[in-house]
Amino acid sequence: MALTSVFRRVNVKELISNASVYASATESSGGMSLVFRRWATKKTAGSTKNGRDSNPKYLGVKKFGGEKVEPGNIIVRQRGTRFHPGNYVGMGKDHTLFCLKEGHVRFERNKLTGRKWVHVDPVAGHDLHPVYTSGSTTAVDLEAQL
Repeated sequence: MALTSVFRRVNVKELISNASVYASATESSGGMSLVFRRWATKKTAGSTKNGRDSNPKYLGVKKFGGEKVEPGNIIVRQRGTRFHPGNYVGMGKDHTLFCLKEGHVRFERNKLTGRKWVHVDPVAGHDLHPVYTSGSTTAVDLEAQL
């Protein structure tokens, strides 16, 4: 038995035209199990749009009313000016309130506007800066005192 009788001579054009694109192995024509199938170019891996999270920012009041603070201590970390800086309290560019002099923290709320202020009351024996003395002082008065 010759090899030519076992394998039928088929040209490529006939193979392509007779085989269905989505045919199974049993449906292929010509007795050959040659099947043309279309495969996805990318496997679907179930991508998600919620796969990231930001680090916590640790916002809030760090030193409460009556607590002793030293210069540089952070009193409040906040977004925006929920609390406003008062006497001997500074504000950073991210609205963080920090202590400028050694003393005790005091929170104050304005009854009319509802605005909240954070003050540091200096420890005993501390000279009060002329800006924080009660009464109206002008720039001329401040220069005269210095």
